[in-house]
Amino acid sequence: MCGQSTRARAGSSWHHVHPSKGGIHLGNRGVGIYGNWLYFETPDCDLVSLSLKDGKERWHKSICDLDQMYYASVAPVIVKNHVLVGVSGDDLDIPGYFESRDPETGDVQWHWSVNPKKGEPGSETWPNAEASEHGGGMTWGTTTYDPELNLIYLGTGNPQPVVAGKGRRGDNLYTASIVALNPDTGKLVWYFQPSPHDTHDWDNIEVPVIYEGMIDGRKRKLLSMACRNGWFFVLDRTNGKALVSKEYVRTNWAKGIDAKGQPIPDPAKEPQIDGSLVSPDQGGAANWPPPTFDPDTGLFYVNATRAYSVWYIYDMDDKPEGWGGTDRGGWSEYLLQAIDYKTGNIKWSHKWEGFGGRSGLLSTAGNLLFAGDIAGNFVALNAAMGTPLWHANLSGSVSNAPITYELDGMQYVVVAANDLVFGFTMH
Repeated sequence: MCGQSTRARAGSSWHHVHPSKGGIHLGNRGVGIYGNWLYFETPDCDLVSLSLKDGKERWHKSICDLDQMYYASVAPVIVKNHVLVGVSGDDLDIPGYFESRDPETGDVQWHWSVNPKKGEPGSETWPNAEASEHGGGMTWGTTTYDPELNLIYLGTGNPQPVVAGKGRRGDNLYTASIVALNPDTGKLVWYFQPSPHDTHDWDNIEVPVIYEGMIDGRKRKLLSMACRNGWFFVLDRTNGKALVSKEYVRTNWAKGIDAKGQPIPDPAKEPQIDGSLVSPDQGGAANWPPPTFDPDTGLFYVNATRAYSVWYIYDMDDKPEGWGGTDRGGWSEYLLQAIDYKTGNIKWSHKWEGFGGRSGLLSTAGNLLFAGDIAGNFVALNAAMGTPLWHANLSGSVSNAPITYELDGMQYVVVAANDLVFGFTMH
């Protein structure tokens, strides 16, 4: 075991430091808890288990290869006796995968590869086995569990090479997709691909939101996602069939949708040597900060960016490697979009003034919607109409989602900004 620094006092808080071996330190997106144990991923590719009581390390196990420039940042999700973990890394054309680990030992229970092997379903969407084996599709996004159907839903990352797609002609399954897996076996149940043959770094790791709602007069089990590529989808989560496919910000990269409800990429909007004006930009119309759904209003809320940038390619080789291109410059605006889940239409839109980040969202049964704006304000809006009700300046960026709970008859809302945590009481 590696060394550790843990400080604890009986009945109080504790502090744990994981000694890093290196890796890409973009941040950590949270922890998972199972019984008396806490689990988190580290940038140097470890899954760590601690005692929830005192922070002492039980074990740590490698979940990816640091030498291949993988790293790990996603919050583990606990489903029954499975610790579900994902990985990331975009620099060496490496395969993405998703795993279940034993909560007692950290050993692998099952392993699902995003990139199918030769002869497996989906392999026909790659030009050859070598392209698929190096095809990316990282799994660093949020996993959602449906206990009734016993399915887990997750979005997969962009294919690799990231921008230069000449060496991977085809749709490149199961990258940039929404997939449903059996949590006990890791077997793929269904998939839907919002960005076939992605060449714009539009990973599909946004949060899958599940709920029940009426579509065409029928009550259905639904899954919605506002994707990084600027499109909003409502799927039947029992089978992955698309019921709604619509832009939630204006884009220009797709020629329309196919019979499955998937966008059809426009080849003219692929990166060019002399540039191609594309919307959205590399940051995407949405990213990992969570959206929220309000069953009372029937609205799906997401902090969105409408943006244009010029996309360039600089590796025209038949077998490009790494990135091979990028985007530069452009115009952008920042919006909070309220989407009618039945139609995909925008019910209302609140424009944030300025330039900068976007927060996660929280909606409540009291017809309230909470968000962080670009100027460091924590804002409450009327969920049905989008009218701002009050705000508090936190002097820092809010990138997480607020949480709410009741304690001793009082409702609290808690949010973090930079390295501070703020609590508000609701009267």
